[in-house]
Formats: sequence, C-alpha cells, structure tokens
Amino acid sequence: MKYLHTMVRVRDLDASLKFYRDLLGLKETRRIDNDKGRFTLVFLAPEGQEEAPVELTYNWDPEEYTGGRNFGHLAYEVDDIYAFCQKVMDAGVTINRPPRDGHMAFIRSPDNISLEILQKGQRLEPKEPWASMPNTGEW
Repeated sequence: MKYLHTMVRVRDLDASLKFYRDLLGLKETRRIDNDKGRFTLVFLAPEGQEEAPVELTYNWDPEEYTGGRNFGHLAYEVDDIYAFCQKVMDAGVTINRPPRDGHMAFIRSPDNISLEILQKGQRLEPKEPWASMPNTGEW
C-alpha cells in the first residue's frame, strides 16, 4: 500500500491557494477541472515531496461544510483493489463505495475517517461481486 494524498474541501479556492501555495510555499503539482461534476481539484505539495500532496477540492456550487465534512479522506494505492477490498471485507469492514469500476473504492476507519482506495496503474476489468454491489452509508 502506498500513501497518496489527503483531501480537504475549500469554500474559496483563491483564498485557499493564497494560504497553501503563497503562504506555506506548497507547489501546485496537478489541477483537474470537472465541468460535469462541477468541481476543481488542486494538488499541492512541498518541494521535493510531490508524492505526498494535499488535495484541495473546490465545489463550484456553494455548500456549507458541517460535521468535519471539509476534511475529505486519506488516499492509498494498492496492487489489486479487488483483493484488498475482499481482505478488509472479510475482516468485517464495510465497503462504502465498492470498486465497481476496477479503480476506486471507499471504506471507513473505526473512527469513521474515510479512506479512498485506488488501483495502482490501469483500472482492472469490472467483475462481480463488485460490479453490481451498491454503495453503503456515506463515504
């Protein structure tokens, strides 16, 4: 397993960039604008530590974040997302967002912290029971 990033939701992308980039000195390593989902992701990392970024998630439609919702998730990359999900499910962990696409899943820690699990490299071919498994709870 490889640590990938930590995600936080931000209400004002410009103010957040001034803080994380300009004040803290983090460098923007990647940006994704998603018109369909109406959000922007900006990844920032310390110089020389590009492999451990913070992901700023800016939802274009205003939203008030309560209950810790501004902290999003920890992200980890695994060699085989299906094997990983089966292992944690066998240990009693709920798969909140199954890896239906062979690429991404979400689980929660005992303290209810959301963890994003991503397939290393290319997506795996969709397969059962994952392809038809519904979401459970929040992720």
